[in-house]
Amino acid sequence: MKRFIQGEHRGQSTLLPESLDDYVSDTNPVRVVDVFVDELDLAKLGFDGVIPAETGRPAYHPAILLKIYIYGYLNRIQSSRRLEREAQRNVELMWLTGRLMPDFKTIANFRKDNSKAIRGVCRQFVLLCQQLGLFGEKGMNMHCYWSSKCQSCALKTQCTPSTNRRVRRWEHEAVLEEMQRRLNQAPEMMRVRKRTVEH
Repeated sequence: MKRFIQGEHRGQSTLLPESLDDYVSDTNPVRVVDVFVDELDLAKLGFDGVIPAETGRPAYHPAILLKIYIYGYLNRIQSSRRLEREAQRNVELMWLTGRLMPDFKTIANFRKDNSKAIRGVCRQFVLLCQQLGLFGEKGMNMHCYWSSKCQSCALKTQCTPSTNRRVRRWEHEAVLEEMQRRLNQAPEMMRVRKRTVEH
């Protein structure tokens, strides 16, 4: 076994860096997520639980749960159970949350109770990443799995890279929400549109 690369014994004591910050590089996308969420006024955006209750068990701050959610969005982790596991073993998430490890039910309830506010924040985050040049060929791709899943797909040339697909999805949702807002302000417009389309 002398000719192979040898690992260290699992029981051997090692001197690891004492700070989690040493494990997260300066160019890591979690640093962008951290600064972005810390700058948000979560109460103004409509998040529940920004002001803690006077009684009962202390809750997780919505900023921590939002950081976990955005991290999951960037890394294609949608399941609250998987996010719970990642918070327990992933150094990036440990750094991002300050080693807090909320359970899956807490993450799922946060997503359910704040879905509208989360959509708005994710849209802002995507626009910020576009402005900073974090998406695209020359910038750092924060989320891309271009065509590796469909090597033999006949529609491969028509596929859209996931980064562009997600950015376009948020842009379309913004337009649809604006249209819905205008229709809610003037419900008679919807009746006129239906009559126009039907005749």
